[in-house]
Amino acid sequence: MIGTIINIVTILIGGTIGLIFGSRIPEKLKTTVIAGMGLFTAAMGLQMFLKSENQLIVLGALILGTLSGEVLGIEDRLQSLGQALEKRFSKEEEKGTGSNFIRGFMVSSLLFIIGPMAILGSIQDGLTGDYNLLAVKSTLDGFASVAFASTLGIGVMFSSIIVLIYQGGISLLAAQLSTIVTDPMMNEMTATGGVLLLGLGISNLLEIKKIRVGNFLPALLFAPLIVWIISLF
Repeated sequence: MIGTIINIVTILIGGTIGLIFGSRIPEKLKTTVIAGMGLFTAAMGLQMFLKSENQLIVLGALILGTLSGEVLGIEDRLQSLGQALEKRFSKEEEKGTGSNFIRGFMVSSLLFIIGPMAILGSIQDGLTGDYNLLAVKSTLDGFASVAFASTLGIGVMFSSIIVLIYQGGISLLAAQLSTIVTDPMMNEMTATGGVLLLGLGISNLLEIKKIRVGNFLPALLFAPLIVWIISLF
């Protein structure tokens, strides 16, 4: 859990810096920085996808994950959580479904939890107490939160709640997961996460096309499950 705590602290510090100095950063620069983060996120997602040994597994995981996500309404639940936090902490004149608060909360929450470092780092931290991988992730998240908070506001800082639940939960279950997750499973999970990152970059950061990326999250569970089922035959 130490690595997760460090991660949360860096997000809060980065978000605070972004809020304090955000008004001094020109709007054009903020937009360009966010676009740069979008391009980087999309490129990272593509690189992760190329680690797949069987793209059909990723496709199957995405289809099953999307169906499950739509039924569960994950995207809507994340937005509802964002709206509840916004109602409690955001200024009256900034409230609204399309506000920067919710966008900042959604974008940063998804970005900070999707990816191999969040999963592998949490497992490593939970099993051995080695949080080096999460420390690297924390540094990247810290810089990202500065850029996001300067543009999208305080909602970015509340993504630390999702990070705590997600990474903390994986760390606590690390012993059980380590006996189940194999290298092929992790490869396909990483590749699936890459597709989600690509969608996040296109939808929320570059704003090319709206994609309900939150509803794809169950695909991260279906990817290793499909690998396991195939290994039985």
